[in-house]
Amino acid sequence: MSDVGGFVAAKLGHQPRDLAMFERALTHSSVGGDSYERLEFLGDRVLGLVVARWLYDRFDEPEGQLSRRYNALVARETCAEVGRDIGLPEFIHLGKQARGDSAHHSDNVVGDVVEALIGALLIDGGFEVAEAFIRGAWAPFLDGQSGAPIHPKSALQELAAARRLASPVYETVARSGAHHTPRFTVRVAIRNGGEATAEGSSKQEAETAAATALLEQLQ
Repeated sequence: MSDVGGFVAAKLGHQPRDLAMFERALTHSSVGGDSYERLEFLGDRVLGLVVARWLYDRFDEPEGQLSRRYNALVARETCAEVGRDIGLPEFIHLGKQARGDSAHHSDNVVGDVVEALIGALLIDGGFEVAEAFIRGAWAPFLDGQSGAPIHPKSALQELAAARRLASPVYETVARSGAHHTPRFTVRVAIRNGGEATAEGSSKQEAETAAATALLEQLQ
């Protein structure tokens, strides 16, 4: 594995005391043994708390608008962008097959590892250290929100309601690929309003892409 200690110090702003924990945060289950999954569970909750408090303090907006901002900031795609910004993919430890499938470049894996690293920061350095990393790494995404973004699925739901159409129905029509690099195909349909199909590396990503495609048809 590459210089994990140097990476954590340079990119996460923390000198690790328990280097093995950060190595675990970078290890995919395809390797066998301990992986990042438990740390990811913890880091996901820390990220949510920090972002929620940050938005509450910064924007005097109704709950619905804050939720829209929150959902965009904690989305797997945003976590993956943060990971790529700090050069994370080359440090992710994968089994031979998973690396051959380029799992270290997928939004799912990169996003999961970012959350695992946040969990490791919490345990090794405390809440303030984890919060400092989140605020620094996520600031460009929050600052780039000119208004509360509307998720494509919510926008499609609102458009259907405004036109007095039935609610969108999502259906997973196919799943392919290895466990660590899955591909989902989802179809969304509105009765008397049209339908669209799209792919993604997660069911949520595919649903979002399908909703976006149908919105483009209807607008």
